[in-house]
Amino acid sequence: MFTGLIQEIGKIKKISPNKEGYLIEVFSTDLLTEIKIDDSIAINGVCQTATKLGDQYFEVQAVSSTLEKTSLNKLIPGQEVNLELALRLSDRLGGHLVQGHVNKMLPIQGIEWIGESAKVGIRFEPIDRKSIIEEGSITINGVSLTISEIDDEKNVLYVFVIPHTFNRTILKNLKIGEYVNIEFDLIGKYVENLFKFSNQKKDQALTLDWIRSKGF
Repeated sequence: MFTGLIQEIGKIKKISPNKEGYLIEVFSTDLLTEIKIDDSIAINGVCQTATKLGDQYFEVQAVSSTLEKTSLNKLIPGQEVNLELALRLSDRLGGHLVQGHVNKMLPIQGIEWIGESAKVGIRFEPIDRKSIIEEGSITINGVSLTISEIDDEKNVLYVFVIPHTFNRTILKNLKIGEYVNIEFDLIGKYVENLFKFSNQKKDQALTLDWIRSKGF
């Protein structure tokens, strides 16, 4: 489990294809002393397991299913990546609950500067609308952000990125048309699943009327 607060910008050292997918070596300076074999590390929002530690780098095995669903399959040596270590139970939850399980990749629709902050638009698919609410949480390349606005006609959601976040993450490298890793809010996904399967049994259906009858 993560929070979406980036702790370091790492850099891809080496990528080696193998039968399972890619072995990826990542340069790290600030976090390397805290990383142990088998630790979970979010790379651009994708939860991976440290399988090897070297001189100023760690290695992970990205399997084929991960490469199909995320932008890890587009990484190249020298590219910067967002890094976050797994959350300790004693840590403050500064962002929001993030699993590191990317739901899909979506394209950057536009970047507009308002003062020193960036208003970033991301085009979503109509099926994604149920997972998106104004003032709700979303993770973009591992960064916890708040949805500030939704344009339902254009299917575009907007987030504001303050200068501190923009400069301390790889969001500063974003380009229009680039696809980013998206993880929708964890709680919303569980609520959606609960409605979906409870409504398959009419006598146990979870409806708005039932919720209101319980005082909500």
